[in-house]
Amino acid sequence: MPDTTIQGYPASALFDEEAGTISPLVYSDQGIYEQELDRIFGRSWLFIAHEKHIPKTGDFFSTYMAEDPVVAVRQKDGSVAVLLNQCRHRGMKICRADQGNAKAFTCSYHGWAYGIDGALVNVPSEEHYGPCFNKEEWPARRVPRVESYKGLIFANWDEQAQSLKESLGDAALYLDALLDRSPAGTEPIGGIYKWVIPCNWKLAAEQFASDMHHAVMSHVSVQVATTPEYAGKELPLPGRQLLSDQGHGTGFFLAPGLHEDWIVSQAGQREPGYDSVALAQRHAAHNAGVSAVTAQHMTVFPTFSFFGGVHSCRVWHPRGPGEIEVWAFCLVDSDASPAEKEQLRQATLRTFSPAGTWEQDDGENWVEIQRVLRGHQARRTTMSIQMGKDMNPAADPVFPGTVEGCYSEEAARRLYGHWLKLMCIPTQNDTCAKEAGHGC
Repeated sequence: MPDTTIQGYPASALFDEEAGTISPLVYSDQGIYEQELDRIFGRSWLFIAHEKHIPKTGDFFSTYMAEDPVVAVRQKDGSVAVLLNQCRHRGMKICRADQGNAKAFTCSYHGWAYGIDGALVNVPSEEHYGPCFNKEEWPARRVPRVESYKGLIFANWDEQAQSLKESLGDAALYLDALLDRSPAGTEPIGGIYKWVIPCNWKLAAEQFASDMHHAVMSHVSVQVATTPEYAGKELPLPGRQLLSDQGHGTGFFLAPGLHEDWIVSQAGQREPGYDSVALAQRHAAHNAGVSAVTAQHMTVFPTFSFFGGVHSCRVWHPRGPGEIEVWAFCLVDSDASPAEKEQLRQATLRTFSPAGTWEQDDGENWVEIQRVLRGHQARRTTMSIQMGKDMNPAADPVFPGTVEGCYSEEAARRLYGHWLKLMCIPTQNDTCAKEAGHGC
């Protein structure tokens, strides 16, 4: 039976989708966060890497699944294994490099060595472990589910989870606006930007899922400097926002070419063939649906987000209830020219990076919210999440599962609705803890 309380709080007091109310405790309570690690991150599809981060056998990429360090490794058969980056002897990392190529991973503490498939292949002084010791019983732990969608690799600790494609549902179509603009696919460029923001992961995930309207106020100063014709205004353009029962969210305008023109304002001279008309025609020839999507923001629940304007992708790695580690990179069409790729890289660097003009506005908001939530009364003051509650679904076969207009909090309500559903369903770890007094 689903729980009716979460860490002693009535579930409906934490989030009420019908009323459109949410408690600040979802962003600040340590117990709720610890439960998220199991019930949210322990059974959701989490972004790992792009296929082109690890193209060859033995290529690896170190990252995290929530707070658990993992390493993705390209196998000899072309598949990808995701290993818990933890030695089975004393728990040291078996891989301390960010990225590279390896034939094996050796723990730097006592020298246990693991093959790229996770098998324990060598133990120094093995004779001292005695006849009962069997290396085959001590492999590195593998994440049981690894799947990819158009170049993006995801992993899931839950062996019983639905497939990645099923989990994405209608959201897959809107991911295609980033991933399927060209028959050549995509590739990451410019390395990984990493920085820390003292805020809860859901503040960032929610904004990229649902919040187009914050730009009118939060980003007015940079708009005055770069695009004064848009500064402080809601754009009078048609748009859509996705409604997903899986917690994914996206919003966008239907204005072909708008974000390419916006990129130019951030990155300088327009490259030949990269003007709004030419690019829209190029994309429409491959995938007609994506050619109309512009200024898109999106979150794949729980922590993978992107902004289509400059193709900035990021993961919000949680570090407790009040901190995230952001990992971001720029994703471009593989068949774009070197000059076009460089233009996008520069636009990303200038806007959505640790020193980016737009990024700093967002981070300041989230940090200040988290500071406010140190207050005893602030954590117990119910907040509104009601914008767009009366919006009707759009009868649009091109963009299924959406409502008309992108100034709404409907996607945020769906995100928290899915969050609440998962938080109320016990896992195997809960059962083991009750039976044995500790985790499995």
